[in-house]
Amino acid sequence: MDSVTQIALGAAVAEATIGRKVGNRAILWGAIAGTLPDLDVFVPLGDVVRDFTYHRSASHSLFVLALVTPLLVWLITRIHRDTRALRNRWLLTVYLVFATHVLLDSLTAYGTRIFWPLPLPPVSLSTIFIIDPTYTLPLLIGVIAALVMSRRSDRGHLVNRYALVLSSIYLAWTLVAKTIVTENFERALRDQGIEYRDIFSTPAPFNTLLWRAVVTDEKGYYEAWYSLLEDDNGIRFSHHPSRQDLLGEIADHWPVRQLQWFSRGFYSVSERNGDIVISDLRMGFEPDYAFQFKVGEISNPHPKPVLPEQLLVERDWSLLPLVWKRIWDSHVRWSPAGADR
Repeated sequence: MDSVTQIALGAAVAEATIGRKVGNRAILWGAIAGTLPDLDVFVPLGDVVRDFTYHRSASHSLFVLALVTPLLVWLITRIHRDTRALRNRWLLTVYLVFATHVLLDSLTAYGTRIFWPLPLPPVSLSTIFIIDPTYTLPLLIGVIAALVMSRRSDRGHLVNRYALVLSSIYLAWTLVAKTIVTENFERALRDQGIEYRDIFSTPAPFNTLLWRAVVTDEKGYYEAWYSLLEDDNGIRFSHHPSRQDLLGEIADHWPVRQLQWFSRGFYSVSERNGDIVISDLRMGFEPDYAFQFKVGEISNPHPKPVLPEQLLVERDWSLLPLVWKRIWDSHVRWSPAGADR
């Protein structure tokens, strides 16, 4: 999730856990602990594919964070010596902040290696977009209430607690919504006689009413959109090719294998001005994918691997208003023409 959400969540969790005993210091340290795991983005790992695929790994591991928790608590109790008697409560608070951070990230499309160093793929339930005001606003309101209301009463603390419950209910709703839309996408595929290998569904930006599906087959992938406010009979699948043949001689190139693994097979291969490009299909939409990497070059007689480069993506922000319109009107379209079904 975005940094504002993680800071708000950390502050809210800390306030709910220890705020009554230490006051606004709980919010301060909750905010700090809520953003610490994401500082791994400032650590260079050698190349762009490593930076991309190793983000949210060690720094987001429930095991690693369990080891870091006592160190942070030691620092807190060194600074706030009057809270040393609350060391166990601080331990619980800090680890809850860390755990809720990584578990929330695991609900996004990017995914999180919460069990690192075990050789397991990132957990990516993809039930919430990385920025969702409906989830974040209650947290901010609760934290602000706890900050500005007098500590002589529990009113601010209780507002924060209720806001935390409300945001948690919204997360539960995203799981329900994900189940509903995936079932509808799968039903539409069956009804339209489309054979496929795998399906991935994810919410559109800033909401959980409009959802996108990526469906892979032997020749490429389909893209489709579905709003919970529309009839599932209106789902249209647009097919786009993927040039898997371009990877023939570079299939064992480490960046290629790593991107295939990290994307869980939801990737496309294309040729652009002699470059071989892999795009992660889970984040963005056709043709504007957030993460695209050059992994090879067309050569005679065979393609050759290259040091990976991340391509700069020009975002068409004018499409965002169409997301809101598409929630209510299934005739709104913004993807380029493909082979519609």
